[in-house]
Amino acid sequence: MAVIERPVLAFVLAMIFAGVIGCVVSYDRPLARKDIFMAQPEELSSTSPQQVHISVVGADKMRISWITDSSAPAVVEYGTFPRVYSKSATGSTSSYSYLTYISGEIHDVVIGPLNPNTVYYYRCSSESSREFSLKTPPADFPIKFAVVGDLGQTGWTSTTLEHIGKSNYDMLLLTGDLAYADFLQPLWDTFGRLVEPLASQRPWMVTQGNHEIEKIPVIHSTPFTAYNARWRMPFEESGSNSNLYYSFDVAGVHVIMLGSYTYFDPDSDQFKWLQADLGKIDRGKTPWILAIIHAPWYNTNTAHQGEPESDLMKKSMEGLLYNARVDFVFAGHVHAYERFTRVYNGEADNCAPVHITIGDGGNREGLATKYMDSKPEISMFREASFGHGQLEVLNATHAVWTWHRNDDDVSVIADTVWFRSVSSDPACKV
Repeated sequence: MAVIERPVLAFVLAMIFAGVIGCVVSYDRPLARKDIFMAQPEELSSTSPQQVHISVVGADKMRISWITDSSAPAVVEYGTFPRVYSKSATGSTSSYSYLTYISGEIHDVVIGPLNPNTVYYYRCSSESSREFSLKTPPADFPIKFAVVGDLGQTGWTSTTLEHIGKSNYDMLLLTGDLAYADFLQPLWDTFGRLVEPLASQRPWMVTQGNHEIEKIPVIHSTPFTAYNARWRMPFEESGSNSNLYYSFDVAGVHVIMLGSYTYFDPDSDQFKWLQADLGKIDRGKTPWILAIIHAPWYNTNTAHQGEPESDLMKKSMEGLLYNARVDFVFAGHVHAYERFTRVYNGEADNCAPVHITIGDGGNREGLATKYMDSKPEISMFREASFGHGQLEVLNATHAVWTWHRNDDDVSVIADTVWFRSVSSDPACKV
């Protein structure tokens, strides 16, 4: 896959600069489970597709992304029956370098138009030995989202993915911190192989976290190099000029993916884009609005307190989301679970979003186990355990949220609550 000419040098540099983003001293983390590094299967050739993942593009298209070791055609053949491919599409191929690392060939192909709630079979690069299947999201309610953050690639990650795979979800929303590569680029490859069984079957819509920055002053000054190259999202379709923030509609839900680690002040492109995006929403078509960030705006854990990506972004953008009557704001970063009531400007407000921190996917840094001694009334449930969440939006007015703890390797529903959409509350009309 990758060419690493000087692995010792790369490792030393990575360890030096990993401390810039990886060191947190505000709490003690327990030992996590061992890392899982998925090697490339021996039976795959240099042109075999690997690290396959999919994402939605507009209302009826899907982006298929994969990597090959050597040159291969950027083509996807697909159809509604196994091994019968009635349609095909071609796309683009790219690669990137990082220090002494050179990536494989990264292929992106958009297929469609596709029918909603339909299983399609497909193969990449005309490789007959590997057939994949995907299921498109429904066109209308109900729809089930799996929500997870700070995944990494450990034994806990594997358990979380196993539980998500059994949930019959329609789409996964990832709140940032994907691979925890932290400058060691081959870990992006092992992460891609680890998530492929799920990410090749259902759309994975992601945003970035601090572990995706991978910027090294002077040596590698461009941030998000690997993330932008490997996990291209449909930003152009929503009028964004950056892969770090975008939005899309799916089955009556408007989803906004925001960037905690790019500019967000009122003069920034992201702020202006968000303002315009919120102004275009038709609550008749999308009565629910979800926003995804990485650094939480509300947090009673002792971890990650006082960070500008949380406090200043909240100060800049919270009013926009409140006035647009956003229903949920999901975040990661803090390696624990916490659900707040509907809250705005630090106070309970029935017309405000529910804030949920879900940064407990399974990362190698362990759990953030220490909470503030005095639990504020706006914090409804908090627990330092690995797990994931599921949001099932049943219709235009009601949805159910469940948080699934997996500390004991069994998916246990530890938190369940029903919600009514803000748009259906007459008291919240704007």
